[in-house]
Amino acid sequence: MDLIEHLGLGFSTALTLQNVGYCFLGCVLGTLIGVLPGIGPLATIAMLLPVTYTLPPVAALIMLAGIYYGAQYGGSTTAILVNLPGESSSVVTTIDGYQMARRGRAGVALATAGLGSFFAGCVSTLILAAFATPLSELAFKFGPAEYFSLMVLGLIGAVVLASGSLPKAVSMIVLGLLLGLVGTDVNSGAARFSFDVPELTDGVDFVALAMGMFGFAEIIANLEQKENRETFTDHVTNLWPSRADFRRMIPAVLRGTALGSVLGILPGGGAALASFAAYSLEKKTSKYSSEFGKGAIEGVAG
Repeated sequence: MDLIEHLGLGFSTALTLQNVGYCFLGCVLGTLIGVLPGIGPLATIAMLLPVTYTLPPVAALIMLAGIYYGAQYGGSTTAILVNLPGESSSVVTTIDGYQMARRGRAGVALATAGLGSFFAGCVSTLILAAFATPLSELAFKFGPAEYFSLMVLGLIGAVVLASGSLPKAVSMIVLGLLLGLVGTDVNSGAARFSFDVPELTDGVDFVALAMGMFGFAEIIANLEQKENRETFTDHVTNLWPSRADFRRMIPAVLRGTALGSVLGILPGGGAALASFAAYSLEKKTSKYSSEFGKGAIEGVAG
């Protein structure tokens, strides 16, 4: 009963016209900036933080939440339209989202990402409110062995997601691990493989890596073959998915929400681990597994 009363008090405060307006403004601003490749939600909040200085505390928190979710969705927009993820968790969206856009279904892909994110965000917030205490106790029980197992799970998931040559996939995983070694050691504070370059003491920046691997690679591939250039000059239409699309995406959204809620409890895992795990789960359980990597709506929804 206390939970219901507290939620009721929270909704009565948050759903006032003024706070809803601040939330809407935050979502618009977050999406406009988050849609820029490589910015991400954290950088977006850092840039827009001064906007909330003059607001009341509740309104400021609500607006910051809107900015965060808007920027998070903005990353999936660039992943779908130009094959360039806005942040790490949007990398998986590029696999099938961009292929859907190339097949003229960019609107459906954008709507699928938006509806799935909205549902999962609402459910995970309610789960956090209802089970915060036992979930926090579970998270504190995770030690080095459990985190090592999660890392191994992530590496295995990367191999499972790989299409084509398995040696190439393993080589890319090893390359990623080597790039992850660059930076400052968290235990000793010593610089590793920085070669006395101050910029490398913080590690290899994800923005630079994503721009190089996805953005410039796509541009060069399109310039290479003039007849196959992909330029989206038309308006994005048909935003609402069809009944067949809903039948395929709803189970994927439910499974992705459940898996993301569980993995999101663990500190340090972040959205990237959950998104890769959800995509791997969908690829293994879907009846349309042959379509993955070619524009499967389950890949975007999960």
